[in-house]
Amino acid sequence: MGKEKYVAYVSTYTSGNKSNFGIRIYDVDMENGRFSEKNQVKITNSSYVTISHNRKYLYSITDFGVESYKILEDGSLEVINHASINGMRGCYLSTDYEDKFLFVAGYHDAKLTVLRVEEDGAIGEITDEIFHKGLGSIAERNFRPHINCVKMTRDNKFLCAADLGMDHVVVYELNHVNGRLRQVDIIRSEQESAPRHLKFSKDGRFLYIVHELKNYIDVYTYSIDEHGIPVFDKIQNIPTLNMYHAKGSAASALTFSEDFQYLCSSNAGDNSVIVYSIDQETGFLQKIFCLPVSGDYPKDAALFPDNRHLVSLNHESDSMTFFNVDMKKGTLVMNGKEMKVDQPNCIIFYRLK
Repeated sequence: MGKEKYVAYVSTYTSGNKSNFGIRIYDVDMENGRFSEKNQVKITNSSYVTISHNRKYLYSITDFGVESYKILEDGSLEVINHASINGMRGCYLSTDYEDKFLFVAGYHDAKLTVLRVEEDGAIGEITDEIFHKGLGSIAERNFRPHINCVKMTRDNKFLCAADLGMDHVVVYELNHVNGRLRQVDIIRSEQESAPRHLKFSKDGRFLYIVHELKNYIDVYTYSIDEHGIPVFDKIQNIPTLNMYHAKGSAASALTFSEDFQYLCSSNAGDNSVIVYSIDQETGFLQKIFCLPVSGDYPKDAALFPDNRHLVSLNHESDSMTFFNVDMKKGTLVMNGKEMKVDQPNCIIFYRLK
């Protein structure tokens, strides 16, 4: 079997930087656990990117709404079109599992936007817009809605929207014909815990929610009752930090390894990355290590597809740091010098055909 080739897409903020290139594309050296820059894409403030489930298209947040790209054979990107989300700049986006709809989370205006996706990957019209309501303008960041993440359940029935201002995840049923959403449930988190990102296990039976302010992950089982209503039951709560840690830490990322055996999260403030093993039967997480990333404010961290290396995106120190990982020994060892990249925010590894 030939060695599989990968590229990595890194989305960055461009405001305040000299650069107009919001997406950077790297060739991945799997053997040595390093990147080499391949390409840059001109786009303003690409704060988040996602890849369609059919692996053909990449979608990005931009100041002007959302932008779609065709992924070329060598991993380069070709612009298809961009579309307005009719609101303030989004912070997260994802598609449903049939790639018919694109969901955009609005942190600043607490708006959830649904857009149609055409056969050719182009972004079409807005099919629904929902504003989350808060407790009024006297409240500060907490108790004001901020939608930070939107993800479909893997059976493609329900959209989960994490609202870190209101400390809950709102669950919507998606109408696959008209692209409209209907609220069916709310998963409540502890007050001032700030649910930030969520992920479903590969088989869809478990939901993982990382909480920014209380620095932990809640694990839920997901099922559907006889009335077709989603049921979420909490089965585990596990910290993203060691017992001894820096004050004022904020949990950021939530990323599966490519084989779904491991889950990574990062802690800004503490400037550490934590890796858990996932029990495939029970969904439970078990900490393997939580160690420093040698950078400031890790917004995202990801294992290389071979699970032997790890990269941390350090937003405040404008760097990516690389590590060798030994899961058996639970070690993380710096691997070469940091790479400079302005305000990196999120990373996706992508396997070339």
